[in-house]
Amino acid sequence: MQNIRKGDEVVILSGRDKTRRGTVLHRVGPDHVLVEGINVVKKHMRGNPMAGTQGGIVDKTMPIHISNVALYNPETGRADRVGVQEVDGVRVRIFRSNGATVGAKA
Repeated sequence: MQNIRKGDEVVILSGRDKTRRGTVLHRVGPDHVLVEGINVVKKHMRGNPMAGTQGGIVDKTMPIHISNVALYNPETGRADRVGVQEVDGVRVRIFRSNGATVGAKA
């Protein structure tokens, strides 16, 4: 089971965006995620007249390693580790600090 999934709110643990929060847009491979508004770089893009794209300098969100992000726990207001527990025969993700289910509406 994946600890971090698309749509999860995460806190950045290291790098220039440390302590910032964002939403996971999608997983890039088994160990990288794309987080909205995090790790944004300026890329020099070549134009392509056949495709109708214009060249120039564009802002692009780059992937960040999954070890550098942690799930945000809204109850504690901090980053938290995730565990997996079986509840009624279904595996669910839980926060390690307080045992609350990830994504459950309080």
